[in-house]
Amino acid sequence: MSSSDDEYDIAVVGGGPAGLTTALYGARLGHETVLIDRGGGRAAMMADTHNVIGVTEDTSGNEFLATGREQVESYGGTFERGFVTDVERTGDDRFRLSTSDAELVSERVVLATGFSDERPDPPLPRTGKGLHYCLHCDAYMFVDEPVYVMGHGEAAAHVAMIMLNVTDDVDLLTRGAAPTWSDETAEQLAAHPVDIVEEDVTGVENDPDSGWLEALEFEDGTRREYRGGFPMYGSDYNTALAEGLGCDLTEGGEIDVDDHGRTSEDGVFAVGDITPGHNQVPVAMGQGAKAGLAIHKEIREFPRSREAIEADGPVDPDEVPAISPELMATAVAHEGHAGGPRGEVAEAKGRTPAADDD
Repeated sequence: MSSSDDEYDIAVVGGGPAGLTTALYGARLGHETVLIDRGGGRAAMMADTHNVIGVTEDTSGNEFLATGREQVESYGGTFERGFVTDVERTGDDRFRLSTSDAELVSERVVLATGFSDERPDPPLPRTGKGLHYCLHCDAYMFVDEPVYVMGHGEAAAHVAMIMLNVTDDVDLLTRGAAPTWSDETAEQLAAHPVDIVEEDVTGVENDPDSGWLEALEFEDGTRREYRGGFPMYGSDYNTALAEGLGCDLTEGGEIDVDDHGRTSEDGVFAVGDITPGHNQVPVAMGQGAKAGLAIHKEIREFPRSREAIEADGPVDPDEVPAISPELMATAVAHEGHAGGPRGEVAEAKGRTPAADDD
């Protein structure tokens, strides 16, 4: 259990859906938790939130993330806006995290730093208004609409064919680059009704009222109508902190983790888009939950092991509960507490609840 303002049980680096969920579990399970986020990220780019049960389509990514931060703080988690420049293991097997203006120490570190999509050269449609990066999130938006896929590699060819599941009007824009997909993929692509457009894009037409894409213009003077599309130029994984700690990476460049987010380095976890798997908000949230539970099982005080009981004796009643006084006060005053938001249960046991808002 932490003993000072800059010492924590769990430090989460990255405030996307995966990091937020890990921090939420850490705080609610009674551990001093800090979430450090520089802002931005793929989730913040979402104009609408898709595929998340209980969250309506009209919720933007920034609104979704802001609500998550408020939840973490409501359970006693600490939120810090900042960029983590370095993480190193200390002599007592904890971790020291450095930001641009602060240092803190933690028992466990969770990396939720995600990746950045490689953007093609302009001219481009507006992100979220015709330029989309998540096929499984946004394909539904373009059912029975004309769409493009931009790129010249294997991923672009396959995404173009996948989009035929929702529309019969798909163009593959290579933008003057020679295709790099395999001969097998070329044969497969030729058997699908996908138009390959080799000319580069020279202009973008948007609806003047909504801002949504209407058409793209090409260097041969042609104009093609589209409602949206997907650039497929790869991803840049933010693994510098993981590599500095010695964590193993996959051949694809992600952080290699087990089913609960454990990396090859003891005490270091990774969740979300920086790990292998589907880049989806619900998947990231599930990964955050599993990592939070795994960390809780590693660092919780009780049950005390048989070895510790033999060495130190049975648990003294004065040692329980293990939750810190600050997190206890937050819990008994929380609206989700069994005693109600005013802490009636705590008062019945002779404890001091958090101060009233009145």
